Amino acid sequence: MTILVKRIGLGAVASLGVLALLTGCGQAPAPAGSSGAATSGAASTAGYLPCIVSDQGGFDDRSFNELGLNGVKAAAKTLGSKFKQVQSATANDYASNIDNLVAQKCDIVVASGFLLVNAVKASATKSTDTDFAMIDDNSIDAPNVKNVVFNTNEAAFLGGYAAAAYSKTGVVATWGGIAIPPVTIYMDGIAEGVKYYNEQKKKDVKLLGWNVDSQKGTFVGNFTDQNKAKTYTTNFLNQDADVIIPVAGSLYQGAGAAIKSSGKTAVLEGVDADIYNTDTSGAKGLVLVSILKNISTAAQDVVEASAKEDSFDNSQYVGTLKNDGVGLSSFHDYESKVPSSLKSELETIKAGIVDGSIKVSSKAAFTE
Repeated sequence: MTILVKRIGLGAVASLGVLALLTGCGQAPAPAGSSGAATSGAASTAGYLPCIVSDQGGFDDRSFNELGLNGVKAAAKTLGSKFKQVQSATANDYASNIDNLVAQKCDIVVASGFLLVNAVKASATKSTDTDFAMIDDNSIDAPNVKNVVFNTNEAAFLGGYAAAAYSKTGVVATWGGIAIPPVTIYMDGIAEGVKYYNEQKKKDVKLLGWNVDSQKGTFVGNFTDQNKAKTYTTNFLNQDADVIIPVAGSLYQGAGAAIKSSGKTAVLEGVDADIYNTDTSGAKGLVLVSILKNISTAAQDVVEASAKEDSFDNSQYVGTLKNDGVGLSSFHDYESKVPSSLKSELETIKAGIVDGSIKVSSKAAFTE
């Protein structure tokens, strides 16, 4: 089953009766593995050097940095080329890391996340012979920068609906890493999904941690402080929340630890990656479902297309439910524990979002 819009955002989507989803603005890159990936173009693409820089969350975040790296690795394999990666320990590393990759003659530099925007803009301005793929932002207008963004509020709408449907206490909570558009776009979708569930089912499931109208909520202030993640999660558990949705990269791990130590019956929803498959922290058994941002496929397609094209295509790429750029994972261990009608309801909602009969909105969404 497959399911999940105009400013900046935060792989293969699991199908198993769930929701697969990504939508392109303008022309989407050719799918990975399409004709021309090897054959006569192999010799010329073998010398193409794709590179990627992480934000301070690092490539082991089990989230968007790792997904971007996986996409670059896959592209390099298809192209028969090498690749380079550089990890940022702090925000002070962004500019120097990017400049170092440019100095190493990278043909394209993939910037993993919104926090790298200023460094990418500065480097792209002075390094016009290098191409850039800016993940999770569309504010850079330059001939050598391709903006790659995702309307994750569409998928998050489904995640919010699923959370409300599963909750036994009638209380769902979400919190973010940093109050930036790639994070708040998820939270907007979650809130709208909970609201839609209440309207359809005549229920009153409460959402803690985010207010759509005021655009204010609970934020750790970074993507690295697992202790704060535990504290915030514990606070929400004490307010009877039994579904916790952290929009904060690897900080879901702190949330999982808080749930385990609390002795309460609660579950997590992941974002970006399917954390049921990527988790190594022991939180796997708590994962109800994950709201997916298909960064791996987008990064791979952009790199491969750039290697094969005569000129760099800087047209914006927008991932949506319609083009499978965003989606919802399988319910994995909770397949038999969610309401029996939930998956069919999510399919119907997904179809409604795609055809426009169900309206979704976010101040951080992108125009296709």
